Amino acid sequence: MTRTKSNRRKVAKKPRELPKININWTYVLAPPGALAILVMIFFITQGLLDHPFQRLHLEGRFQRVTPIQVEAALVPGLDRGFLSADLGALQRRVESLDWVEHVEIVRQWPDALVVRIVEHQAAARWGEIGLLNTHGELFTSEARYVFPELPRLAGPKGSELEVAKQYLGLRGRLTEANLALEALIMDERGAWRLELESGQQIRIGRRNVDQRLDRLFRVVAPILAAEFDRVSHVDLRYTNGFSVGWYPDSDLQPVGMVEVFDSG
Repeated sequence: MTRTKSNRRKVAKKPRELPKININWTYVLAPPGALAILVMIFFITQGLLDHPFQRLHLEGRFQRVTPIQVEAALVPGLDRGFLSADLGALQRRVESLDWVEHVEIVRQWPDALVVRIVEHQAAARWGEIGLLNTHGELFTSEARYVFPELPRLAGPKGSELEVAKQYLGLRGRLTEANLALEALIMDERGAWRLELESGQQIRIGRRNVDQRLDRLFRVVAPILAAEFDRVSHVDLRYTNGFSVGWYPDSDLQPVGMVEVFDSG
């Protein structure tokens, strides 16, 4: 059997044409170019404005801190310009000075640095050379000058706030009772005692402290007011009463004695 081959002409396929994309390079390059220009303007402007400080304004009462101390604390941090200066670091430098409680530092156009300072207000001495502020905070443990007119507070390490709060609560009541405080002391056992400027010692103990202090101001102080200069000590460490110690040349007898003694 004979097979007949048919002659077929192969038609070459034309390559498919891709659609033309028209790119407007002006719109493509414009945003990055504009951004680059803005960045360049920013750095140029910053370079022009970030000039060194020319003026330093110090504001405050300056009773214990001197302007010279403040300037000396600021100088190491003034090596940067008006815009780049680290105000937080400058603030911490000034706050590290004794007697500085709070600092506010702001820039003032065009070339000034304003420093506002609030000093601690000493309310009492702590131990031998420490000082407590009106918030009961120990703001210096080595005061260069000890204020003899301030009462002395003392207690175990870490008890500063507790002792200061006790003192701040007593201060008004002592004034009303015409009693001047020399020292308020809490010992290692937690027992309290008051030492008055007139020489008397008030032994409070470590239990029922608030109730015993109420007894001191409501009962003891009024009873002994006329003869208080002859009293050497008052012991409040009793359940319902108190005892009085007199100076040796006094012929008065103890008052307020009770039989039950509370060792605390």
